[in-house]
Amino acid sequence: MAHILVVDDEIGIRELLSEILADDGHVVQLAESATSARAARNRSRPDLVLLDIWMPDADGLTLLKEWASGGLLNMPVIMMSGHATIDTAVEATRIGAMDFLEKPIALQKLLATVKRALGQSEQRDNRPGGALHTLSIASLAAPRSAALTTLNKRLLQAAATSVGSVLLRGERGAMPEFYARAFHQAASPWVNATQALSDGASDVLPQAAGGILFIEDLAQLSANQRRHLAFLVPRAMRAKVRLMSFSSEGPQALTETLGYEPSLLGLLGELTLAIPPLRDQAEDIPAIAQAMLRQLVDSGFCGSRRFAPEALEALQSHPWPGNLEELAAAVRTLAATSLGEQIDAGDVAGVVRLDEARSPTVPAVMLDLPLREAREAFERIYFEHHLALEDGSISRVAERSGLERTHLYRKLKALGISTNRRDNDA
Repeated sequence: MAHILVVDDEIGIRELLSEILADDGHVVQLAESATSARAARNRSRPDLVLLDIWMPDADGLTLLKEWASGGLLNMPVIMMSGHATIDTAVEATRIGAMDFLEKPIALQKLLATVKRALGQSEQRDNRPGGALHTLSIASLAAPRSAALTTLNKRLLQAAATSVGSVLLRGERGAMPEFYARAFHQAASPWVNATQALSDGASDVLPQAAGGILFIEDLAQLSANQRRHLAFLVPRAMRAKVRLMSFSSEGPQALTETLGYEPSLLGLLGELTLAIPPLRDQAEDIPAIAQAMLRQLVDSGFCGSRRFAPEALEALQSHPWPGNLEELAAAVRTLAATSLGEQIDAGDVAGVVRLDEARSPTVPAVMLDLPLREAREAFERIYFEHHLALEDGSISRVAERSGLERTHLYRKLKALGISTNRRDNDA
């Protein structure tokens, strides 16, 4: 059973695909627009996404690029369209789509494509291209940035203790396994529990005996996975399995918005460490990128490759809003598409393009307003943007903006922005 997100603006197609996939034993979530798909993806990571290209608010390629640049394209995506060209299909694949379905979609073609995508996703870590998920901070000779140097010292110090659980916190796309593997001893098991939480598998603890049970982003787990997690954690503690988990959200959002019990978070986080964003590790980006490329070459993902000094400088100068996941995707693409053994700055420029949509500027009209009116205009745009991004969730907007919910309600009312007071959505 897999959790599948279907994104299509045509209700007939959404319902038909939902019925077919549900009959095949999957849990299906529907989204009628890019906005609702974005909100659904922000709430939890599906096992698979069926994404229509042509939608009224934003096309599927734009959403795919957004997920890729934000470090959220860590699930297989199958694009759908009835009017796509070969160039569109190639572009979708370049960005990171796994497959492409042409409408009208034949039943057997749909089921076969979904089965293949889910199967490839489960084998991700065993494929050469998935080798980056086994990369560790230990791959670096010595961190250079102050942020990573401090974190590395804390990781090594914590790894030497007998603490039973470690919770890492950071931004989305942090690729927490890179840091968490500092705790892993080569001869001991490392088990990613995410799939087991989806299946409710009961044999995951014996597999992790004497090693580490790793849990991906707590904020991205589905309600079903969270229920299994609450059952699994106390058993893991009794079995002397070290638990390592990550969260891209703070404790308030985890408890108030996602419904985690504070006691469960306490069990998961006997020790809590913060992962700095990649922009604070800029001095280490060349070494990390080289370690990623070396791992891909050694795994057989590509032939011999090396970065030119100018290419490393270009990578270091990029802000990487999607953090390590975005950098990993860029290195993987560069390794696969470089025409020569050396990857130069031109190759990097072709893959790492600063998206103007990710760097919004202040509308010029605001600059002509009195300060008070300009501030109100900006706040209105700011809160409307985050309400749309969080699907109207007041708790998540409060968490993002750093405001108390009561203060946020008053602010929204003063700005004339209506809300549905969604405090308890999961």
